[in-house]
This record gives sequence, structure tokens and C-alpha cells, in this order.
Amino acid sequence: MTLSDLDKPAELTVWPGHAPAHVAQGRAFPTLRAALAAAAEAIDVENAKPWIITENGDILAPGWIRANSAAHRVQ
Repeated sequence: MTLSDLDKPAELTVWPGHAPAHVAQGRAFPTLRAALAAAAEAIDVENAKPWIITENGDILAPGWIRANSAAHRVQ
């Protein structure tokens, strides 16, 4: 993944972190940068388990998102 990937579309799926998940919330974002910001917020606010699929097909797991969603890296 390169810095230019941050400006490409991405799909975010958020699984609830507090109970067994039967339904996940999926949402398309115009940029990976925006999807990472929303995923980081879901982790902080809802203790959720977000997964992101990039335009190139990379799958970003909750642990990767947590480790790489610091404000200075996403912006």
C-alpha cells in the first residue's frame, strides 16, 4: 500500500464489539483516509471491529487499523 492509496475509494464494514454480531454495517467511502477515520472512531466510541477493503483489494483488519489510524498518519 502506498500514500496514494489513501485517496482511493474504500469499503468499511463495522461489526459490533459488545455482542455476537448477526448484522454488520457496511459503507462505501470516497477515500481510504475517510474510511480509516470512521473505523478509528468506531473502535474508540463503540469498541467495534471494523474491517476495510481497499480499491486494490487489500483487507485491513481491526488490529492493523488500530495500529495505523493515529491522526498524524491518516491526515
